[in-house]
Amino acid sequence: MNVNNFRFRLGGKEFVPIIIGGMGVNISTSELALSAERLGGIGHISDAEVMAVCDQMFGTTYVSEKRLKYAANVNNRDKSIVQFDLELLADAQKRFVSHTVNRKTGNGAIFMNCMEKLTMNNSSATLKVRMEAAMDAGIDGITLAAGLNLRSLDLICEHERFRDVKIGIIISSVRALSIFLKRAIRLQRLPDYIVVEGPLAGGHLGFSPTDWQSYNLNSIVIDTLAFLKKENLDIPVIPAGGIFTGTDALEYLQMGAAAVQVATRFTIAREAGLPDVVKQHYLNAIEEDVEVNTASPTGYAMRMLKQSPTLQYGIKPNCEGLGYLLDNEGKCSYIEAYYQALESRTPEADTRFVVKCHTCLCTGMSRYECWTCGHTVSRLKETTNRLPDGSWQLPSAEDIFLDYLKSENHSIRKPEIVKQP
Repeated sequence: MNVNNFRFRLGGKEFVPIIIGGMGVNISTSELALSAERLGGIGHISDAEVMAVCDQMFGTTYVSEKRLKYAANVNNRDKSIVQFDLELLADAQKRFVSHTVNRKTGNGAIFMNCMEKLTMNNSSATLKVRMEAAMDAGIDGITLAAGLNLRSLDLICEHERFRDVKIGIIISSVRALSIFLKRAIRLQRLPDYIVVEGPLAGGHLGFSPTDWQSYNLNSIVIDTLAFLKKENLDIPVIPAGGIFTGTDALEYLQMGAAAVQVATRFTIAREAGLPDVVKQHYLNAIEEDVEVNTASPTGYAMRMLKQSPTLQYGIKPNCEGLGYLLDNEGKCSYIEAYYQALESRTPEADTRFVVKCHTCLCTGMSRYECWTCGHTVSRLKETTNRLPDGSWQLPSAEDIFLDYLKSENHSIRKPEIVKQP
């Protein structure tokens, strides 16, 4: 018995029950998502910093044009005037999504991970544009993430694809789910799937840095299944966070989950967006290298490698070019931390300037210097081969996907070593 004995039924279609999570900024690339789609599963792309992503992928100039427009404000602590051009934002989103969905070749699907916490100094309007532009461009599904998303459905309820596109929600507790469902029921638009993300996931967490160890994914999944049964709701449940082997996945499917969402194993795939040198850092990581901190300006706890360059930042806030985490008043905790540190700095201070406790996440993510990871990152070396030069072989997304699909008894099939000519 393995994962391949199961299928995920969603909207009249059947999928292989493996979903690759939407890792931003562009770690879950189009190529990574399309690998899952080609194999019959579901791949996510992430619209985190989509304009910066488009500049990297297509040579557009969204970021530089925005920076130029607000150049006079660069040294101003007040970022309230820094706004995204909604037409350009929609253009970037459509460009990115269509670039992916137009290249589908399999029987799977392409979903987008859409974070509510990307408030962009105009939270409702920018979130609405991002979701509607993705639907216009043909996205198969939207996974609502990083927040309770109480208003998200309202923002798109007039769109012609509101009941056609698959919509899911990421939750970390039954309480969060019940709050979301109250509004969904009023709109007569229940989620098509529920991703239950446990405390071992990478990146932003739905748990505090002090209590995450008090929770476990298995219990939250059981509670969620029981809650849905009690409420007589037939909504597929998809566990995520710490599912490292195909047998881990199988155990959740056997207990009633419809599919599983996985990500950490795919950070080192050849198709993933992290630079190869960063993938080697992930492969060399040990358990002690991983921390859950509060460096993110979102207010959420975040799991990452302690060696992340972003934790040593003393850079000026880059809101004029980026600014994805500015709240509706143009504020961000990193801006305040930066200027407070600057003002308290003495002339005798070391030339190295580091802002403690907070980081410029927009810059760190766009530069691939914020090394977010799942709790199991230290096990990645179990999944591949050490090469003669001491580095690690990078597996293909297909290698990893098929290992989840076919492995038994917690076995991990390493990729075949390709001999160099």
